[in-house]
Amino acid sequence: MMKKLWLLLAQAVTLGVAAALVYELMFAEHLGAPQPPPAPAAQEAPVAMGGPPPAGSYRGAVAKAAPSVVNVYTAQAAPARPRSPYPFFFGDDEEESGMAAGLGSGVIVSADGLVLTNNHVIEGADQIAVALPGGEPAEARVLGTDPETDLAVLKIKARGLRPIAFSPPDAAQVGDVVLALGNPFGVGQTVTQGIISATGRNRLGINTFENFIQTDAAINPGNSGGALVDIEGRLVGINTAIFSQSGGSQGIGFAIPASLASQIMEQIVAKGRVERGWLGVAAGDAPAQAGRPSGALITGVQRGGPADKAGIRPGDIVLAINGKPLPDTNALVNETAALAPGTRAELTITRAGRQSVVPVELGRRPASQRKPAISRRPG
Repeated sequence: MMKKLWLLLAQAVTLGVAAALVYELMFAEHLGAPQPPPAPAAQEAPVAMGGPPPAGSYRGAVAKAAPSVVNVYTAQAAPARPRSPYPFFFGDDEEESGMAAGLGSGVIVSADGLVLTNNHVIEGADQIAVALPGGEPAEARVLGTDPETDLAVLKIKARGLRPIAFSPPDAAQVGDVVLALGNPFGVGQTVTQGIISATGRNRLGINTFENFIQTDAAINPGNSGGALVDIEGRLVGINTAIFSQSGGSQGIGFAIPASLASQIMEQIVAKGRVERGWLGVAAGDAPAQAGRPSGALITGVQRGGPADKAGIRPGDIVLAINGKPLPDTNALVNETAALAPGTRAELTITRAGRQSVVPVELGRRPASQRKPAISRRPG
């Protein structure tokens, strides 16, 4: 069976957890905001406070990061289900709609209540609740989302919040020890340890824009939106996906770099959305040939779009943007999207063996209509 990339949105929460969320705490008709389930014994991160830490312990890093990692509970209206022939199991023999419950994780990034999580954790939710370390609940509202990077920003009202510290950009290197904090399977806050296995992972078919940190720290269903931190307890990334045959952790997990998450968050807070530059072209990787640099081969140009107005034609090969080399199509898309709409950029192209520089004014990237290449299951 082919291996599949399973997004950790909501992989298989047990019926017991779902039932507790739906009937007891989250969305009974007589309640308002969703309430998280009672904190299990494992709710608090296992941080021993007495005495100096033993050699090789990451107690200090966990103590710094754990107060910033929260559990995220969601619910949305479920389709009406038919009347059950066995009312004993449901407590009611009438047709009812009910609520579908899900869970994930999030990271407090500001003292005034900003929380970063994955878009797939809260996508489609009618109500969202956050359980702070210690189990205190807080209702959350969505400030904005960016499905193309699978990030979302929530806002909660609570006192005494402890925002996480961010690792310096590009500080994460292959071989560095990292810790993953989150709420796997709804058991409560949990810490796992591993190393950074790779950086810059892309073309996985998970998001439109991919620049993942790969780690072997165990990431499981419910960890989505949680924190990947370094041994100083600083945020390295937002845990997002796993590569697995079974749907459980098999030592290959992916996190969105903290630097990218911060950029997306800043745009969402300022504008309520993310705006990206756009050329209006279809492209593929230029075939490698001796004596010719790599780049992005233009295969189509949208009529009336920015590239069309600039004179870009099918068959052109884009080698660089604003002097920055573009090794492939992925680089062209990412570098263009990183610029604001209206930016005047210079494209270095080759056409019929001749190289030239073409000025272009970028447009605004349309909302993505891309369907995920893999299933996203609530939870």
